[in-house]
Amino acid sequence: MFKKRDQLDDLEEGADFAPKFDAEGLIPAIATDHAAGEVLMVAFMNKDALEKTLETGEAHYWSRSRNELWHKGATSGQIQIVMEMRTDCDQDAIWLRVEQKGGGACHVGYRSCFYRSIEKAAGGPVLHLEEKKS
Repeated sequence: MFKKRDQLDDLEEGADFAPKFDAEGLIPAIATDHAAGEVLMVAFMNKDALEKTLETGEAHYWSRSRNELWHKGATSGQIQIVMEMRTDCDQDAIWLRVEQKGGGACHVGYRSCFYRSIEKAAGGPVLHLEEKKS
């Protein structure tokens, strides 16, 4: 399904999709809300997850902790409908613009996995949590 990584010019400005997976066979994937632009989560995809995402139009990832293919929302109902998929200049990252279904994207109940801000404090950096939104 994916093209061979050959010429740099082809990778950077050509029409062939040739994703660069790391030594473990993974590529980082950033999911943002397609309307608001809010970063929802960062995960990883392997070849199968990327192919499934392209085939179904719903986000699939590779779970590094469970070591298995993961259809986002299959058990939680927090499905991500892919509205647009992009790759960066050297095709080693994926950006998914999604419509988030079933509430939030985060498995602990927040809209975004980035629910904590980091602030400088006298004793060192501290985290501040956002309120959970139902």
